[in-house]
Amino acid sequence: MFKFKDKLKLKYFLAIVIALGIFFRFASIDKKVYWYDETVTSIRLSGYTKEDFSDLVSDSRVIRVADLQKYQQPDAKKGLIDTIRSLAVENPEHPPLYFMLARLWGQGFGYSPAAMRSFSAAISLLALPLIYWLCRELFESPLTGWIAIAFLSISPLHVLYAQEARGYSLWTVTILLSSAALLRAMRLNKSINWALYTLTLVVGLYTNLLTVLVAIAHGIYIFILSKFRLGQVFSAYFISSLSAFLAFFPWCFLMLTNFNDIDWVKNEIPLPTLVSRWLLNFSAIFFDAAIGYSDKFIDIKSGYDNLHINFSNPLIYAIIPILIIILYALGFLFVYNENRVWLFILILIIVPTLPLLLKDLIDGGQRSSIPRYLIPCYLGIQLAVAYLISYYWQQKLWRLIAVIIISGGVVSCAISSQAETWWNKYSSYYNPPVAQIVNQTKQPLVIGSNAIRVTSLSYLLDSKVRLMLVKEPNVPKIAGKFSDVFLFRPAKSLKSGLEQQRYKVELVHEPGDLWRIKR
Repeated sequence: MFKFKDKLKLKYFLAIVIALGIFFRFASIDKKVYWYDETVTSIRLSGYTKEDFSDLVSDSRVIRVADLQKYQQPDAKKGLIDTIRSLAVENPEHPPLYFMLARLWGQGFGYSPAAMRSFSAAISLLALPLIYWLCRELFESPLTGWIAIAFLSISPLHVLYAQEARGYSLWTVTILLSSAALLRAMRLNKSINWALYTLTLVVGLYTNLLTVLVAIAHGIYIFILSKFRLGQVFSAYFISSLSAFLAFFPWCFLMLTNFNDIDWVKNEIPLPTLVSRWLLNFSAIFFDAAIGYSDKFIDIKSGYDNLHINFSNPLIYAIIPILIIILYALGFLFVYNENRVWLFILILIIVPTLPLLLKDLIDGGQRSSIPRYLIPCYLGIQLAVAYLISYYWQQKLWRLIAVIIISGGVVSCAISSQAETWWNKYSSYYNPPVAQIVNQTKQPLVIGSNAIRVTSLSYLLDSKVRLMLVKEPNVPKIAGKFSDVFLFRPAKSLKSGLEQQRYKVELVHEPGDLWRIKR
């Protein structure tokens, strides 16, 4: 048993950690580049589609930054129905709940990057009491719950997604909520509890399609725990999950009708690169290796990363101990806990991950290396480590390990909070240096063929900059009134077309794919 003073010290320590986690979710929230996916968020919640951009994508038409920015917030003619229609037509793989809620948030707080990210940060705070509830249902241990809150609050991975105008924080909340609701429904086995579980599944499905895998994991858990018998509990689960999927069917129908394949996840990458990313992602739950790098080390477009995990890299000596603790925590859970506990965590880790992993290994691709797709897995790992630490909390060694783990998260979050860009900005990582080069010129023109990429860049451009959006394979006519003409991330056809018109195209910033056009 803990002494009173020890309990008091623990409470103060955990309170400080949780306060730091909340602080980092909102600190410098507008500092990082508003990247491609976040720009898509603003377009979709505003109810715009490609057709709305048609007036701007006109060959040789010069526009201002403000002309492009107006599509980042809804006008008086665009309502909530337009938000849903925009997603259904062009991004049906993204269910509408997050975008609808973000739009409502924007009506009260504005649609700036800081406001949109603040919504995700605010939503992420709900995950803290929910992981405590899940721990109480699973472990029946308040201490495990508080340590899990501390780990989640200061996790570099979760803080990054809490500061992103995307639905991953909301998905994290729904995973924890549905899992806790399931365990409560199994324990009490009352209709009202199963109805609540059904509702949490519906919310999860309308937040992220991968909730399907979470629901399947829940079903497998109950089926194994019931010794492969279709008993009363499994029947209740089946009715609940079936009801949830029926409620989701309208959007599922729209998705099947309008689905556009996501090509970049199919990009084949070397197996060593895939393994390196897995190791980095697992360690990023507690420590972000990016704090030691100024250049982008994950390239999802080419599949060839700049970071290689080997023993000549000092970061390996931070990553290996974290991986050892994770593996030990999972083994400890299996040996020292009852079936219903370790089985739940193991299935939560494996089932949502395995389909993505097998798809990559069999058909090629990088799905399993994208952290935002594996949030259920990371939550399961955090639960296992939290239980391990709480079990040995009275031993000084394990208290020291807990402090080191939390310190790694604090340092990672502190350094990340002051950065203009980070690894999770992927294709927009080099927007800040590109914008700096453009802004330094007197009267620049930036030409691009991807309206969304140019919109993402426009957040960093001065008002003096003029833009031109070109529809491939057309080649624009360039007037001579600009001091500098830049080509930003051009398609090969656009670049070669300009060269055929006797323009000289010079590379200015290779990582950011910025070119200067000269006669």
